[in-house]
Amino acid sequence: MVNTIYELAWIFFIYSFIGWCGEVIVAAVNRHKFVNRGFIAGPLCPIYGTGAVAVAVFLPELKENLIFLFIGGMIVTSFVEYITGRLMEKILHKKWWDYSDQKFHLDGYICLRVSALWGVCSVLMIYFLNPFFCGLVNMIPRLIGEVILWVLLGLLIADGLGSGIAVLELKRKKGRIEQITEELQKTSKFLENALTKRIQKRLVKAFPNIETEKDAEQEEKFAEGCGFFKLASLFIIGAFIGDIVETIFCLITTGRLMSRSSLVFGQFSIVWGIACALLTWILYRYRDKSNWFIFLFGTILGGAYEYICSVFTEIAFGTVFWDYSKIPFNLGGRINLLYCFFWGFAAVIWMKAVYPFLSRQIERLPKKAGRIICSLLLVVLTADMALSFAALARYGERQEGKEGNGIIAEKLDEYFPDQFIEKRYENLKIAK
Repeated sequence: MVNTIYELAWIFFIYSFIGWCGEVIVAAVNRHKFVNRGFIAGPLCPIYGTGAVAVAVFLPELKENLIFLFIGGMIVTSFVEYITGRLMEKILHKKWWDYSDQKFHLDGYICLRVSALWGVCSVLMIYFLNPFFCGLVNMIPRLIGEVILWVLLGLLIADGLGSGIAVLELKRKKGRIEQITEELQKTSKFLENALTKRIQKRLVKAFPNIETEKDAEQEEKFAEGCGFFKLASLFIIGAFIGDIVETIFCLITTGRLMSRSSLVFGQFSIVWGIACALLTWILYRYRDKSNWFIFLFGTILGGAYEYICSVFTEIAFGTVFWDYSKIPFNLGGRINLLYCFFWGFAAVIWMKAVYPFLSRQIERLPKKAGRIICSLLLVVLTADMALSFAALARYGERQEGKEGNGIIAEKLDEYFPDQFIEKRYENLKIAK
């Protein structure tokens, strides 16, 4: 089992190298020659390392159940592969792998056959490979091991930046002829518009009552499409609505009014906010698919997301925010089948009804004012999240009997004592 950041770092580089070797071998068999299949120049494929780290962090507790471990491995690694594929295509405008010729694929980013292979690899990693590699790593003197990791990290960053710049430069060169043509067209339009603007300025000065009307169809909307500001707005709105919905749900089911916020200040559930933004970003291109497709996608994605959030909060804070151990068909108390179905229904309702409505309302905001308001709210929420993170981490330390050192710990003890944290997070439990 991987227990430290040091071991995780080694796991990342080891599997990045193994993944690169596998890609090279497959390419050599298919093309009968050596081909460097990695995005970077060095002998590493970071996507394999990232997937291996995700498996090492989130799946060890599924070791007792081989079927769940296999399914969990399929979901976690496929999610990493899907997100990486979409991000690389979005940033670099190039699809680095394509499973479109395979059965049961999803936009060519992932397919059932490869996902099943990742599930088998995850089982092998948890049972055999990770313990073996960690044993080898721990045989290296710690100082030497850390120096090697820092060198590898520096080389990886430099290689990644260089490869990214090279790809963008290649794209720029390919479009140079088109750019020259566009520049000539822009110059012509500029001369025409310059003359028109001079006439308009003269007329406005001569006749102040004249109003220059803008074409409403050509005016750019705030947060149009599914870009950054649309997702950021949905994150903020989703975090607020999610907190209210959970509060009402708890009031109906338990008869008690309790805080469901993720933050020490404000009524915002960050888990719901991230879920709304992430769900929209992933499902946006599938929004016209059938309800059954979105329901199935939402059930799997929502269950995986909730499980990962549960593991992350337990690792980060040493606390458990929810426990479904008493609900049938649960997995380690982190998720249960009934709530996974809720995620599926929520995905359908969100993509078919709530998102279109919210999207229209968001786009009605003036572009400049919308960006300012959204940016300010993001800054405030980020500061609130950082403060909440620190307060919860300090709460965990107090439960372990650790004395606070420094003025920051003293202030956290003063303003966020145990009574405040336990009232703010009523379902909070200390992890075993």
